Amino acid sequence: MSKHLERDLDNLQRDLLVLASTVEEAIHKSIRSLQERNVTLAEQVIVGDSVIDQEENHVEEECLKILALHQPVAVDLRRITAALKINTELERMADLAEDIAERAIQLTQPPHIPIPDKLQRMTDLTTTMVRQSLDSFVNLDARLARRVCRFDDEVDRYNHDIIEELITKMQESPATVKAGLSLFSATRHLERIADHATNIAEDVIYLVEGEIVRHSPAAVKADLEGS
Repeated sequence: MSKHLERDLDNLQRDLLVLASTVEEAIHKSIRSLQERNVTLAEQVIVGDSVIDQEENHVEEECLKILALHQPVAVDLRRITAALKINTELERMADLAEDIAERAIQLTQPPHIPIPDKLQRMTDLTTTMVRQSLDSFVNLDARLARRVCRFDDEVDRYNHDIIEELITKMQESPATVKAGLSLFSATRHLERIADHATNIAEDVIYLVEGEIVRHSPAAVKADLEGS
Protein backbone atom coordinates (compact mmCIF):
# COMPACT_ATOMS: atom_id res chain seq x y z
CA MET A 1 0.00 0.00 0.00
CA SER A 2 1.34 3.45 -0.92
CA LYS A 3 1.78 6.08 1.79
CA HIS A 4 -0.78 8.31 0.06
CA LEU A 5 -3.40 5.55 0.02
CA GLU A 6 -2.70 4.67 3.63
CA ARG A 7 -3.08 8.33 4.63
CA ASP A 8 -6.35 8.68 2.74
CA LEU A 9 -7.75 5.47 4.25
CA ASP A 10 -6.84 6.65 7.74
CA ASN A 11 -8.56 9.97 7.11
CA LEU A 12 -11.59 8.16 5.73
CA GLN A 13 -11.87 6.02 8.85
CA ARG A 14 -11.57 9.10 11.05
CA ASP A 15 -14.35 10.88 9.14
CA LEU A 16 -16.56 7.79 9.31
CA LEU A 17 -16.07 7.52 13.07
CA VAL A 18 -16.97 11.20 13.50
CA LEU A 19 -20.21 10.51 11.62
CA ALA A 20 -20.82 7.39 13.71
CA SER A 21 -20.38 9.34 16.95
CA THR A 22 -22.84 11.99 15.79
CA VAL A 23 -25.40 9.37 14.80
CA GLU A 24 -25.01 7.49 18.08
CA GLU A 25 -25.65 10.72 19.98
CA ALA A 26 -28.77 11.39 17.88
CA ILE A 27 -30.12 7.93 18.74
CA HIS A 28 -29.54 8.49 22.47
CA LYS A 29 -31.21 11.91 22.37
CA SER A 30 -34.20 10.67 20.40
CA ILE A 31 -34.91 7.89 22.90
CA ARG A 32 -34.43 10.22 25.87
CA SER A 33 -36.81 12.72 24.30
CA LEU A 34 -39.34 9.90 23.97
CA GLN A 35 -38.96 8.64 27.53
CA GLU A 36 -38.82 12.07 29.14
CA ARG A 37 -41.34 13.72 26.79
CA ASN A 38 -38.64 16.33 26.17
CA VAL A 39 -39.46 18.53 23.19
CA THR A 40 -36.13 20.40 23.33
CA LEU A 41 -34.12 17.19 22.92
CA ALA A 42 -36.38 16.02 20.12
CA GLU A 43 -35.95 19.29 18.25
CA GLN A 44 -32.16 19.04 18.61
CA VAL A 45 -32.27 15.66 16.87
CA ILE A 46 -34.47 16.97 14.07
CA VAL A 47 -32.31 20.06 13.46
CA GLY A 48 -29.10 18.02 13.65
CA ASP A 49 -30.14 15.64 10.89
CA SER A 50 -29.04 18.10 8.18
CA VAL A 51 -25.51 18.11 9.65
CA ILE A 52 -25.44 14.31 9.51
CA ASP A 53 -26.58 14.40 5.89
CA GLN A 54 -23.66 16.72 5.07
CA GLU A 55 -21.20 14.45 6.86
CA GLU A 56 -22.59 11.43 4.99
CA ASN A 57 -22.12 13.22 1.66
CA HIS A 58 -18.54 14.11 2.61
CA VAL A 59 -17.65 10.50 3.45
CA GLU A 60 -19.16 9.25 0.20
CA GLU A 61 -17.20 11.85 -1.79
CA GLU A 62 -13.97 10.80 -0.07
CA CYS A 63 -14.62 7.14 -0.88
CA LEU A 64 -15.17 7.96 -4.54
CA LYS A 65 -12.01 10.09 -4.64
CA ILE A 66 -9.92 7.25 -3.22
CA LEU A 67 -11.38 4.83 -5.76
CA ALA A 68 -10.60 7.20 -8.62
CA LEU A 69 -7.12 8.30 -7.48
CA HIS A 70 -5.67 5.04 -6.15
CA GLN A 71 -7.66 2.27 -7.88
CA PRO A 72 -7.28 -0.01 -4.83
CA VAL A 73 -7.55 -3.79 -5.04
CA ALA A 74 -8.09 -6.75 -2.68
CA VAL A 75 -8.50 -5.84 1.00
CA ASP A 76 -8.16 -2.08 0.36
CA LEU A 77 -11.01 -2.22 -2.14
CA ARG A 78 -13.13 -4.18 0.34
CA ARG A 79 -12.37 -1.58 3.01
CA ILE A 80 -13.65 1.26 0.85
CA THR A 81 -16.68 -0.75 -0.23
CA ALA A 82 -17.47 -1.49 3.42
CA ALA A 83 -17.01 2.19 4.30
CA LEU A 84 -19.51 3.20 1.61
CA LYS A 85 -22.06 0.71 2.92
CA ILE A 86 -21.53 1.64 6.56
CA ASN A 87 -21.86 5.31 5.65
CA THR A 88 -25.29 4.62 4.16
CA GLU A 89 -26.38 2.55 7.16
CA LEU A 90 -25.40 5.36 9.54
CA GLU A 91 -27.36 7.95 7.58
CA ARG A 92 -30.44 5.72 7.66
CA MET A 93 -30.04 5.28 11.42
CA ALA A 94 -30.02 9.06 11.75
CA ASP A 95 -33.22 9.32 9.72
CA LEU A 96 -34.85 6.80 12.06
CA ALA A 97 -33.64 8.75 15.10
CA GLU A 98 -35.28 11.83 13.59
CA ASP A 99 -38.50 9.86 13.11
CA ILE A 100 -38.40 8.77 16.77
CA ALA A 101 -37.91 12.41 17.82
CA GLU A 102 -40.96 13.42 15.78
CA ARG A 103 -43.01 10.71 17.51
CA ALA A 104 -41.67 11.97 20.85
CA ILE A 105 -43.08 15.44 20.15
CA GLN A 106 -46.45 13.94 19.32
CA LEU A 107 -46.41 11.98 22.57
CA THR A 108 -46.14 15.15 24.65
CA GLN A 109 -49.80 15.77 23.86
CA PRO A 110 -52.43 14.19 26.13
CA PRO A 111 -53.74 11.64 26.69
CA HIS A 112 -50.41 10.23 27.81
CA ILE A 113 -49.66 6.54 27.42
CA PRO A 114 -47.11 4.85 29.73
CA ILE A 115 -43.77 3.94 28.16
CA PRO A 116 -43.42 0.12 28.31
CA ASP A 117 -40.69 -1.04 30.71
CA LYS A 118 -39.17 -3.25 28.03
CA LEU A 119 -38.47 -0.25 25.82
CA GLN A 120 -35.49 0.70 27.98
CA ARG A 121 -34.02 -2.80 27.71
CA MET A 122 -34.62 -2.77 23.96
CA THR A 123 -32.93 0.64 23.77
CA ASP A 124 -29.92 -0.52 25.80
CA LEU A 125 -29.45 -3.57 23.58
CA THR A 126 -29.87 -1.59 20.36
CA THR A 127 -27.34 1.07 21.36
CA THR A 128 -24.94 -1.71 22.39
CA MET A 129 -25.34 -3.22 18.92
CA VAL A 130 -24.60 0.13 17.28
CA ARG A 131 -21.49 0.69 19.41
CA GLN A 132 -20.16 -2.87 19.01
CA SER A 133 -20.78 -2.93 15.27
CA LEU A 134 -18.61 0.19 14.96
CA ASP A 135 -16.00 -1.25 17.35
CA SER A 136 -15.84 -4.35 15.17
CA PHE A 137 -15.15 -2.11 12.17
CA VAL A 138 -12.41 -0.12 13.90
CA ASN A 139 -10.72 -3.26 15.24
CA LEU A 140 -11.50 -5.48 12.24
CA ASP A 141 -13.07 -7.94 14.69
CA ALA A 142 -15.24 -10.43 12.79
CA ARG A 143 -16.07 -12.36 15.97
CA LEU A 144 -17.54 -9.26 17.62
CA ALA A 145 -19.43 -8.51 14.40
CA ARG A 146 -21.02 -11.98 14.51
CA ARG A 147 -22.05 -11.38 18.12
CA VAL A 148 -23.88 -8.23 17.02
CA CYS A 149 -25.73 -10.23 14.38
CA ARG A 150 -26.92 -12.68 17.01
CA PHE A 151 -28.29 -9.87 19.23
CA ASP A 152 -30.74 -8.88 16.50
CA ASP A 153 -33.11 -11.75 17.36
CA GLU A 154 -33.37 -10.52 20.94
CA VAL A 155 -34.26 -7.00 19.78
CA ASP A 156 -36.93 -8.51 17.55
CA ARG A 157 -38.43 -10.28 20.58
CA TYR A 158 -38.54 -7.04 22.56
CA ASN A 159 -40.16 -5.33 19.60
CA HIS A 160 -42.84 -8.04 19.39
CA ASP A 161 -43.56 -7.94 23.13
CA ILE A 162 -43.83 -4.13 23.26
CA ILE A 163 -46.15 -4.00 20.27
CA GLU A 164 -48.38 -6.69 21.81
CA GLU A 165 -48.51 -4.66 25.04
CA LEU A 166 -49.42 -1.49 23.13
CA ILE A 167 -52.17 -3.25 21.19
CA THR A 168 -53.68 -4.51 24.45
CA LYS A 169 -53.64 -1.01 25.96
CA MET A 170 -55.24 0.54 22.88
CA GLN A 171 -57.98 -2.10 22.90
CA GLU A 172 -58.67 -1.40 26.57
CA SER A 173 -58.66 2.39 26.13
CA PRO A 174 -59.60 3.66 22.63
CA ALA A 175 -58.74 7.23 23.70
CA THR A 176 -55.05 6.23 23.70
CA VAL A 177 -55.02 4.91 20.13
CA LYS A 178 -53.33 7.98 18.61
CA ALA A 179 -50.60 8.04 21.26
CA GLY A 180 -50.30 4.25 21.08
CA LEU A 181 -49.71 4.36 17.34
CA SER A 182 -46.98 6.99 17.78
CA LEU A 183 -45.24 4.81 20.36
CA PHE A 184 -45.78 1.79 18.11
CA SER A 185 -43.98 3.63 15.29
CA ALA A 186 -41.12 4.72 17.56
CA THR A 187 -40.59 1.13 18.67
CA ARG A 188 -40.48 -0.08 15.08
CA HIS A 189 -37.97 2.65 14.22
CA LEU A 190 -35.75 1.49 17.09
CA GLU A 191 -35.96 -2.08 15.80
CA ARG A 192 -34.90 -0.85 12.35
CA ILE A 193 -31.86 0.88 13.89
CA ALA A 194 -30.84 -2.52 15.27
CA ASP A 195 -31.25 -3.96 11.77
CA HIS A 196 -28.87 -1.35 10.39
CA ALA A 197 -26.33 -2.15 13.13
CA THR A 198 -26.60 -5.78 12.03
CA ASN A 199 -25.96 -4.73 8.44
CA ILE A 200 -22.80 -2.90 9.54
CA ALA A 201 -21.63 -6.02 11.38
CA GLU A 202 -22.22 -8.08 8.24
CA ASP A 203 -20.21 -5.56 6.23
CA VAL A 204 -17.35 -5.95 8.71
CA ILE A 205 -17.38 -9.73 8.25
CA TYR A 206 -17.14 -9.15 4.51
CA LEU A 207 -14.29 -6.68 5.01
CA VAL A 208 -12.26 -8.99 7.27
CA GLU A 209 -12.97 -12.35 5.68
CA GLY A 210 -14.27 -11.58 2.19
CA GLU A 211 -17.41 -13.59 3.01
CA ILE A 212 -20.90 -12.27 2.28
CA VAL A 213 -23.12 -13.41 5.18
CA ARG A 214 -26.10 -11.14 4.59
CA HIS A 215 -29.31 -13.18 4.36
CA SER A 216 -27.42 -16.18 5.79
CA PRO A 217 -28.22 -16.16 9.55
CA ALA A 218 -27.58 -19.90 9.86
CA ALA A 219 -24.00 -19.42 8.66
CA VAL A 220 -23.41 -16.62 11.17
CA LYS A 221 -24.76 -18.74 14.01
CA ALA A 222 -22.66 -21.74 12.97
CA ASP A 223 -19.52 -19.61 12.89
CA LEU A 224 -20.25 -18.32 16.40
CA GLU A 225 -20.83 -21.81 17.79
CA GLY A 226 -17.68 -23.13 16.17
CA SER A 227 -15.41 -20.32 17.37
